[in-house]
Amino acid sequence: MKEFGYQRASDVAGAVALLGGDPEARFLGGGTNLVDLMKTGVERPARLVDIRELPLDRIESTADGGLRIGATVTNSDLAAHPEVRRRYPALTQAVLSGASGQLRNMATVGGNLLQRTRCGYFADVTQPCNKRVPGSGCPAIEGEHHNHAILGASEHCVAVHPSDMGVALTAFDAAVSYRTVDGPGELPLADLYLPVGDTPHRETALPTGALITGVTLPPAPVAARSRYRKVRERASYAFAIGSIAAALDVRDGVVRDVRLAFGAVASRPWRARAAERVLAGAPADAGTFAAAADAELAAAHPLPHNRYKVTLMRNLVVAVLTELAEEASR
Repeated sequence: MKEFGYQRASDVAGAVALLGGDPEARFLGGGTNLVDLMKTGVERPARLVDIRELPLDRIESTADGGLRIGATVTNSDLAAHPEVRRRYPALTQAVLSGASGQLRNMATVGGNLLQRTRCGYFADVTQPCNKRVPGSGCPAIEGEHHNHAILGASEHCVAVHPSDMGVALTAFDAAVSYRTVDGPGELPLADLYLPVGDTPHRETALPTGALITGVTLPPAPVAARSRYRKVRERASYAFAIGSIAAALDVRDGVVRDVRLAFGAVASRPWRARAAERVLAGAPADAGTFAAAADAELAAAHPLPHNRYKVTLMRNLVVAVLTELAEEASR
């Protein structure tokens, strides 16, 4: 591991100033992803700015009935919070499906959203990777890609974003707050992650040196009846090969409101807007659910060894929406 400097921030303004736009400095929260990447040489920061003690560890109701979640709230505290469990159950389910209990006790909300891909080529510094070294190539396209992207990828990168939490937050229109030396700012989570295009090394739209300070969930009555379903290669601690966050409001057999997002299918949590448009105002039945899935997955461009994900995601959409519709009718 490369030697690095270490400084502990005492307030948000001080943390941003300490980073100072230094491209070789990184903020350190729980360290559950960054430290692993430092050990393998993927990340080689010259300096770490520890933000764990910043006063960003609270979950509070907003005036309009939403929730504000501080960036240093741990995954465990987020999943256990009574208002999260009551208003956004899919978010609790998503967090609990990710990592182990020990890691959830350390991992933070801000860090979870900024975690790097788990692509094997990205993690191996002996291999080319356009995320690590722009222009070096993407060996996953011809190599091991069974768990790679089927939506929104490009010839330069087919890796997927690993966050479970981000999928649920995307479904519920969360916004990310941040701070730079120029002051505060906010981005819809849907705009946080940049399209892969020909610059996969540019992953987010955050300004240089920005510190995520929190995430805001707007009020969403439909979210109270929501579910996160994750498919993985083993039942315990493993990343998804496909996941879905869904919320459904059905009245008199008709879909009145719906939220849908996919995980492990793209370089970012994927909001299923095309599927939502098909569902809105339509009968809440298996035929509609299948048509909605087909509308979203029409844009899929799978590789030879991940074609199964198209069928997997179609089945997930139908199964989870059917369960939610049946619950609504009881």
